[in-house]
Amino acid sequence: MVTEQEVEAIGQMLVDPQQPLQARFRALFTLRGLGGPGAITWISRAFGDDSALLKHELAYCLGQMQDSRAIPVLLDVLRDTHQEPMVRHEAGEALGAIGNPDVLEVLKRYSTDPVIEVAETCQLAAQRLEWLQQHRGEPAVAGPYLSVDPAPPAEERDVGRLRGVLLDEARPLFDRYRAMFALRDAGGEEAALALAEGLHCGSALFRHEIGYVLGQLQHEAAVPQLAATLAQRTENPMVRHECAEALGAIARPACLAALRAHTADPERVVRESCEVALDMYEHETGSAFQYADGLEQLRARPS
Repeated sequence: MVTEQEVEAIGQMLVDPQQPLQARFRALFTLRGLGGPGAITWISRAFGDDSALLKHELAYCLGQMQDSRAIPVLLDVLRDTHQEPMVRHEAGEALGAIGNPDVLEVLKRYSTDPVIEVAETCQLAAQRLEWLQQHRGEPAVAGPYLSVDPAPPAEERDVGRLRGVLLDEARPLFDRYRAMFALRDAGGEEAALALAEGLHCGSALFRHEIGYVLGQLQHEAAVPQLAATLAQRTENPMVRHECAEALGAIARPACLAALRAHTADPERVVRESCEVALDMYEHETGSAFQYADGLEQLRARPS
């Protein structure tokens, strides 16, 4: 049983800018796992931070929790043009992930936002909500991953055909995302290499989602392309950030070298992503069972 005092202590860790970013991330993911109104309140408080990376992850976690009590703060973040595009984009995606049709009209309104990453995200989120309404009552197909994705996986299972849809820039973005998640679910080297080709096409939003999916897939075949994209200074920082986190999740020796090479990157979001990814690498290659270990760390402290 988790006490209110423990939730508060983990929340204080999250909102404290003096704490190392890695510790704040672990606190965030601990709160995501705990859920409930207390966790949502603490996560929401951290949107005043100056780290775009942290705020992006706050929105991501609120979406993954699928709790409608997070909708008001996510709407505030989406509407706030002073927030960084990657933060507003993630708030839009989170609103789609929660799955409440009440936000459909807001998402449609922001589907023409002047910031392209926000507009495309809201288009996808609105289409996800419409897809859910059309398939209401149908049993959900359980895939190998626990994440709530911005589009359902395509029913097609042939990797070659899925690759064709993924890389076809004339196709609607929603269809390409469906192919992306079907390739992730298929797994294996052929699917990983097909996904990695997506790092060279489409919008920044599309390429950033490719990086995220390759991190979930954790296949070593994608490491060279992820490392090359991370190293590309002209690439959108949102894309480079997801490639860094993917390398941390894949956690092979070649990933370590790529991440260490960018811990002093001039782009703050890339630099911070490498710090967090190195912490994830340490977790993936270590013996600790739980990455979101805020509760264990708290209880291990001498009283």
